[in-house]
Amino acid sequence: MSEPTLFPRRAQAMTREALADTRVVVLNGARQVGKSTLAGLIARHTEHARQLYLDDPAVLAAAEADPVAFVRHDGLLLIDEIQRAPQLLLPIKHEVDDDPRPGRYLLTGSARLLGLRDLPDALPGRTETIELWPLSQGEIDDAPDGFVDHVFTHDLDASMRASPLRKPDYVERALRGGYPEAIRRDPGRRRNRFFDSYLTDLITRDVRQISDIERPAEMRRLLSVIAARMAGLAVVQSIAGDVGLPRMTLSRYLDLLELVFVIKRVPAWSSNLTRRAISTPKLIITDSGLGGRLIGMSPERARDVTAPVGPLLENFAIGEIARQLSWADEPVQLFHYRDRDQVEVDVVLEHASGEVVAIEIKAAESVRSDDFRGLRHLSDRLGSRFRAGFVLYTGREPLPFGEKLRALPMASLWTLGGTRED
Repeated sequence: MSEPTLFPRRAQAMTREALADTRVVVLNGARQVGKSTLAGLIARHTEHARQLYLDDPAVLAAAEADPVAFVRHDGLLLIDEIQRAPQLLLPIKHEVDDDPRPGRYLLTGSARLLGLRDLPDALPGRTETIELWPLSQGEIDDAPDGFVDHVFTHDLDASMRASPLRKPDYVERALRGGYPEAIRRDPGRRRNRFFDSYLTDLITRDVRQISDIERPAEMRRLLSVIAARMAGLAVVQSIAGDVGLPRMTLSRYLDLLELVFVIKRVPAWSSNLTRRAISTPKLIITDSGLGGRLIGMSPERARDVTAPVGPLLENFAIGEIARQLSWADEPVQLFHYRDRDQVEVDVVLEHASGEVVAIEIKAAESVRSDDFRGLRHLSDRLGSRFRAGFVLYTGREPLPFGEKLRALPMASLWTLGGTRED
């Protein structure tokens, strides 16, 4: 039987760089995104490295019985799924304080360590955390994946590249998602079985491992409601009404889902120049394939004009941008914008310098001048701080729409940039 395809991950080079000067490196991300595979690959190519996997009951029992002895090792020690044994973190802290050599520990986790309940002092100043998302389109296609850096460092004309992809191609990519196992499976029944099993394991194992939830069925229903609202505003009271949960319980469940990397809140953006902005964050499903399964979307259903393809593709595009921020060289933050006059912009990228790039995402294969309304609104108010505005759409041609404004094929998200470095 042939070995499964190993997709090149940008986090591989980042992890190796971190191990060269940092005592403890943490690979954090959702289950099934390839953390264990990536960490094991690095350990196998590191002299005197040892690998310990806490999903093995015997290994976990040893960690619980004698945490101090468990973490002793002269070379690199890989401990997989560290959230299963948070009592190991204090002994690790003592070890790296006594011996501050870089590259002592490589930890992986399926929950953000600082959010784990009963967590002791989480190694402040001793760690670097690298977030591993589901595969990006550039990692799947071996493409540059450099849109975020590119739009802040290049002229607009350098972004003008055509694409052969059309709307059905983008829908297929969105429904495929980025979990390696889902990508390897045939579309349809086999891939859907993966997503269904993933959801069951997520709720019955991952979430309940870090918090008691009284009724798991409520969590499944909440995920379906979030998916139906994907890329929409996270209005807690409205979501609570749809799910039938008290507001406080809903807030706790949302925190848990973000803790295990299933959803991401995109904060609202505002500045002194746009005081009418609202502050409600936007919610995305971190993997659009999982979101598509939750709403029962398929390529066939997507051809129906009433199908919610727009939110699916918006969620997909925002997810690609969020992935890039985990490796971008430029110091950029991700926001969305909406004001009390119902002017909105799907994505606002703000550079540490104060420059802003604004992005609208459209499922249509054509673009109209009115699609730039929100971008022009921000351009008028920000003046020289407004670097560029883009409408990403499912057509093929890049098109100019005035000063600093361009329509680009959505594939620009992963085709722009320099040569990919592993």
